[in-house]
Amino acid sequence: MTQETVRVRFAPSPTGSLHIGGAHTALFNWLWARHNGGRFVLRIEDTDRERSTQAFEETILDGMRWMGLDWDEGPDVGGAFGPYRQSERLDLYRSHAEELLNQGVAYEEDGAVLYRIPAGLRLGFEDRVYGHIEVDSAKASVNQDGSIKDIVILKRDGMPTYNYAVVVDDHTMGINWVIRGEDHVINTPKQLLLYRALGWEPPSFAHLPMILGKDKKKLSKRHGATSVFEYHDLGYLPDGVFNFLALLGWSPGEDQEILSREEAVTLFDLGRVTKRAAVFDLDKLNHVNQEHLKRMEPHRRLATIRPFWTELGLDPDRFEDVYLEKALTLLAGRGQTTRQLAEYTDYLLSFDAVTTRYEGGDLTEETRSRLRPFYDAWLTGCRPWEGETMEAFARTWSEEKGLSLKEIAMPLRWALTGRKVSPGVFEVAQLLGPEECRRRLEHYGLA
Repeated sequence: MTQETVRVRFAPSPTGSLHIGGAHTALFNWLWARHNGGRFVLRIEDTDRERSTQAFEETILDGMRWMGLDWDEGPDVGGAFGPYRQSERLDLYRSHAEELLNQGVAYEEDGAVLYRIPAGLRLGFEDRVYGHIEVDSAKASVNQDGSIKDIVILKRDGMPTYNYAVVVDDHTMGINWVIRGEDHVINTPKQLLLYRALGWEPPSFAHLPMILGKDKKKLSKRHGATSVFEYHDLGYLPDGVFNFLALLGWSPGEDQEILSREEAVTLFDLGRVTKRAAVFDLDKLNHVNQEHLKRMEPHRRLATIRPFWTELGLDPDRFEDVYLEKALTLLAGRGQTTRQLAEYTDYLLSFDAVTTRYEGGDLTEETRSRLRPFYDAWLTGCRPWEGETMEAFARTWSEEKGLSLKEIAMPLRWALTGRKVSPGVFEVAQLLGPEECRRRLEHYGLA
């Protein structure tokens, strides 16, 4: 690699939202730029005038901002190599097309401009992921019958075609690394021909493996959400999605999976990108996201979860932040998404959430009579009100009365949480406090 500043670009078409494949490509470009102290350029390829919209452009930019993929140059921040929308660069495409016409290597036909493919050339390039790739120029662009097909560079309406525009843009913007999906390998020979015709040095290339679903088919809606913002709405953290996408087709080595952004930037190397297709495993995303939830600072986790509580009809404003932070810390190892964590902590904000789930129909009067003495003694005599002390109190009492700890703990768990599974029930009781515990037990006739 040369010592020149690394310049990479992400060039989405504003014809839809930022999907997972696009976010993956953007992330790898961003990581390569940040790892090398380079520049990450955002370019909008909006030459499809019928389908491109400003609304989609904003959606893509918002998705990248949510992912934390900041750009150094782009349509909104400017830069020395603008404009950064293809629709604003039409004069540039026309002028270079005229250059090719004047050389006699291009011609006009029905108002379009075509580049005439020369025969007998070997087009080779070193791909940072796939190694050396070589194609005969006669196979760079072919018709269905196998005959050579010249490359349209300007359409009749004056708009550039993809393969031509990307060459002009990458050269004039100083892009020296092109990192994109492997589906673009087929386009590279055509682009090499245009670089050669214009007398320009091509950039270095790295093509990224495809992302497949667990059924090994191309990722689509049947595998789950495809837009970045859908994952936001489903309760995934930007850091979780960032970490998960970084692991699709790349490994930092030594079986390390959970990475901060800073660690990913430090460790990222295109040489460790695999040739194999990457599998989008939702279970792994859930695991990675949960780990990032657990690692969050309590105040940041609270700020993230608060709107999801409100969405569930809960009122977090009734409680002090310190209580809510403790509630989330207690459950942080259980919810895999922010939405799940909000749901799993509902009983710490509302007793109504408990009574809605659990009516107490399994509690017989005989059970109540047997357990009431314990709960009364526990509520009045167990101090300090701490989890370890409460568990020790319960063990001693149950042994003296010939009961198992489970006989005491399970009804208590149902009464306090309305769930069969929860963190340690005495940890829950410690957080709720003795008065709230008494209120809930009395509701079910256990105190």
